[in-house]
Amino acid sequence: MNFYSLTFVLFFAAVLLVLWLLKIPALDRLLRGKARGAGHLVLLLASYCFLWMADGLLASLLLLLSVITYLCARGAGGSRHPLFWTRLGVIAPLLMLAVFKYFNFFAASFESVFGGLSSLPSLVLPVGISFYTFSAISYVVDVHRKKYAPCTSFVRVAMFLSFFPKLLSGPIVRASEFLPQLEEDRTVSLKNLETGVQIFLFGLFKKVVLADHLSVFVGDVFGAPGAFGSLTVILAAVSYSLQIYLDFSGYSDMAIGLAKCMGYDITRNFNLPYLSRNVTEFWKRWHISLSSWLQDYLYIPLGGNRKGPVRTYLNLLITMLLGGLWHGASWTFVVWGGIQGIGLCAHKLFLRWRKGRHSRPSPLTTVLSVAGTFLFVTVSWVFFRAPDLNTAFAVLSRMVIWQGGVSQLYSWSFAAILLSVGATVVACRRSRRQPVYDKRTGCLQMNGFYLLFDLTKFWSLVLFFTILGLTIGLAYTGASPFIYGNF
Repeated sequence: MNFYSLTFVLFFAAVLLVLWLLKIPALDRLLRGKARGAGHLVLLLASYCFLWMADGLLASLLLLLSVITYLCARGAGGSRHPLFWTRLGVIAPLLMLAVFKYFNFFAASFESVFGGLSSLPSLVLPVGISFYTFSAISYVVDVHRKKYAPCTSFVRVAMFLSFFPKLLSGPIVRASEFLPQLEEDRTVSLKNLETGVQIFLFGLFKKVVLADHLSVFVGDVFGAPGAFGSLTVILAAVSYSLQIYLDFSGYSDMAIGLAKCMGYDITRNFNLPYLSRNVTEFWKRWHISLSSWLQDYLYIPLGGNRKGPVRTYLNLLITMLLGGLWHGASWTFVVWGGIQGIGLCAHKLFLRWRKGRHSRPSPLTTVLSVAGTFLFVTVSWVFFRAPDLNTAFAVLSRMVIWQGGVSQLYSWSFAAILLSVGATVVACRRSRRQPVYDKRTGCLQMNGFYLLFDLTKFWSLVLFFTILGLTIGLAYTGASPFIYGNF
C-alpha cells in the first residue's frame, strides 16, 4: 500500500481521528488515565493492519521477531546468562534475514557452479525485512551494552519495530530514539499536522514528480545500453544518481512527515549527500541511519581503526562488502559495496599522507572535490542499478568509450538537475544563517530543505495548495515502487 494511494489516505485519516479522540478529557477519564497506553495499542494494531495489507507474510514474521526481541532484550538486561540472550537476539534476526533474502542468491550461485539445485523452491522476500531486523539487533545489543534498561512492555517493543511510517523503507530507527517518546504524551495537534503534512508533501513531490519520471528514462537506458549513444548513457547514469536520492530521501521525508502528524519524531536520513567533498563525508550524509548502524554494530566491533592501518582497511572493506550485500542478494551489490570500501580506504590513505599538512582548501579545491566525489558515486551507482554485471560493464563501457547510438536528451533529467541545484542553494544559505550540526555525524545540518509555511496565513495557504496542485498534476501515473522497498 503506497503512501500516496487513496486507500492509505483513508487509513491514515482514520488512525489520526482515533488518536485525536483518545486525547479528549472525557474519554481519558473513562479510560482511567490510560489513554496513552490505549494510543500505543491503536498504533500497534494500525501498524499490523498496514502490514497485513502490504504483505501478510511480513506481518507474521514481524510478530515472531517482536516476541523474540522482547524476550532476548529482557534476558540480555538480566543477571542470568545475558550473553546467551544477546547472541540469540542477534542470531535469530540474522538467520531470518539470511533465509528469506539470501537463500535464492546462494542457491542460484551454487547451481551455476555445481548444478543440481534446480528443483529447489524460490522464497519470496518480505518487504522491508532488512530494516526491522537491524532495528531489532541494535536494541538487544544496546541493552547488553547497558546503554539503557530493557523495556518491560511488549506492546511498546512491538510498536517500536512495526511503526508503519518507517517500516517498508526505513530509516533504521533505534530504540534510544523511539522508546523514550512512548514515555511522553505525544499528541495529534494542529501544529504537528501543519509541520508533518508539509514535510510529507515535500517528500511526495520528490518521489512522484521527479524520481518516478526519471525512472522511465533510466529504465530504458539500463535495459538496453548498447542501443544508446554515450552522451545519453552518461545522462542516464547522472539521472539515476538523482533518482535514487530523490526516491529514497522522498520516502524518508514522507515517513518523517507521517510520524510528525501523529506526534512522533523520526531522525532525518539524508543531509545533502551530493555536497560531500570525499567518500567518508558522503557516508556521513547518505542513508545516515544505515551508515551509523554499520559503524556502531559492525565496523567498531571488528576493531575499527584501533588495530593499525592494515586492519583498519580490512575492516572498512568487510563492512562495506556486507553493507552492499545488505542492500540486495546480487553480485552487483557486492561489487558496489567493494567499490565503496576501496574508496573509503583510499581516502584514509590520503589523510595519512596529508597528516600534518593542514591548509584551508580553496573554493576551487572544494568544487573539484565535490565534483570528483559525485563522479565516483555516480560510477558506483551503475553497479547498484544494473540488473547484472554484464549490463553494468556495458553501461560503463559506453560512458568511457565514445560510441554512437540513439540520442535522447530527457527533459525531466534537466528539470530534476535544476530543481535540485536550486533547492540545494536555498538550503545552504538558510542553514548557514543558523548553523546546526548533526550530533551523530558532525556535519552541518542542512535544515533549509524544509521550507515550512505558516498555514494560518492566506498567501502561505495559496503557496501550499499550489505546490499540492503541481504535485498532483505533474505526478507520474505509472507503477513505480520505492527503490528501497525491495531491500
